[in-house]
Amino acid sequence: MLVLMVEAPLLARDTAIPKGQVPAPKTAADVPPPVNGAPVSPAYAAAIGRFAYIWGWPLVNMHNRQTLFSTAPHPGLLGGVLPVAPLNQLAMLSDYLAPEQRFVTSPNQDVVYGAGFLALDKEPVVIQVPDFGDRFWVYQVVDQRSDSFAAMGIQYSTKPGHYLLVGPDWKGDIPEGIEAVYRSPTNLGAVFPRIFMDDTAEDRKAIQPMIDQVVAYPLSEFNGKMKTIDWSEAPGIPNPNKGGKGETQWVVPNKFFEILPVVMQQVPPLPGEEAIYASISFVLDAAAKDPALQKVLIQAAEETENTVIKEMFQFRNNGVDAGNGWRTQKNAARFGYDYFQRTATAKGNMFSNVPNETMYFGSDFDSSGKRLDGGNAYTVTFAQGELPPVDGFWSLTLYNEQHFFHPNELNRYSLGTKNKTLIKNDDGSLTLYVQAESPGGKREANWLPAPQGNFSLYIRAYWPKEAITSGNWTPPEIEATR
Repeated sequence: MLVLMVEAPLLARDTAIPKGQVPAPKTAADVPPPVNGAPVSPAYAAAIGRFAYIWGWPLVNMHNRQTLFSTAPHPGLLGGVLPVAPLNQLAMLSDYLAPEQRFVTSPNQDVVYGAGFLALDKEPVVIQVPDFGDRFWVYQVVDQRSDSFAAMGIQYSTKPGHYLLVGPDWKGDIPEGIEAVYRSPTNLGAVFPRIFMDDTAEDRKAIQPMIDQVVAYPLSEFNGKMKTIDWSEAPGIPNPNKGGKGETQWVVPNKFFEILPVVMQQVPPLPGEEAIYASISFVLDAAAKDPALQKVLIQAAEETENTVIKEMFQFRNNGVDAGNGWRTQKNAARFGYDYFQRTATAKGNMFSNVPNETMYFGSDFDSSGKRLDGGNAYTVTFAQGELPPVDGFWSLTLYNEQHFFHPNELNRYSLGTKNKTLIKNDDGSLTLYVQAESPGGKREANWLPAPQGNFSLYIRAYWPKEAITSGNWTPPEIEATR
């Protein structure tokens, strides 16, 4: 038998890094950044600027929304319709959201909303959870990327009590009486409570004591007791910018690159995003010293807004195919590196819940592929046993061309679980009538009034069952009847 003997020093020499070998980077910190002061061509600045605009659009959007909330003198209703509060507090509605609001597109009229923006670098925030019993509720708690960082709701069996929201660097003591601590990856965040309410006078009355205990405040004000605010008496706050037909313009292209450097200081990169930060910062630093490059970036922002962002507004340009002409989101509030979906959602239906909390299905077309239009009439029929399978509730909402409610004499903007007067067909199916004029008789109970002009439809499935999250349930066709 031949036995080869290898001495330890020889083995060590074979596995050691040979002289002259340049080590490959193992962490982002090992990668050399762009050279400061190197020339930046206008064409290169424009190319990076276009990507930076798409990538940073939702982050600047959140920054500017927080800026609005920071001006609120106290919790109340901006313009009498939108719940706003100073930073690190929240305000609640006491009824459905009014059609006049222009803060966010694609809202619903199934829940009582609340809203509050966070500045967790100033102080942690306590948020109260009252005893909702078996009523559906969920608190959406997001960071500056509009990704969820806390799971709070009936589907998570969240207990009543006090919860603490803290920033990425907080290291304080947790006081007694706090049920759990949720850490945000960014200091800027937001909270949007949603509490389901039937469209009945009885349920409006029953829900008020619960709503009044949905309160948030700085940790320094915590005393271990549940605070109560009568939100039905929330004071109005004058709105200097009521807006027009569309959503408030949260991202202004010619101001974008003034704000983006501030935002990039606020939001640390995700693992793997260091190269994006370095590339964008390199161009921003060069543009700060060169007015000509600044003009190039402004032009890139304006062009990208018109050629890329504008088209993201349509439901047909977001999400994935869900069948029968509907689109759905698979990663809402969990966007990660999916910059297209993050920006498209921020543009068309910002503050969507994560999929296990809510699945959304949007459509701009009927079953023949034609644009939905109030000059036509449509039916949406759920076969017997084929209503959206949920543990929470479902609804079908109609939006006008700007993704807001269409004012109508019935003050009816959605139909679904909340409506107790829906009439089923003899075979157990449910047909909803979508058209500009009343279908007449008993059908009016199932009528969703449409505007004259283009509109869109949106199905919400709150606390969806596995058949929805897996894609095994398909929304029904939107059939034109004339």
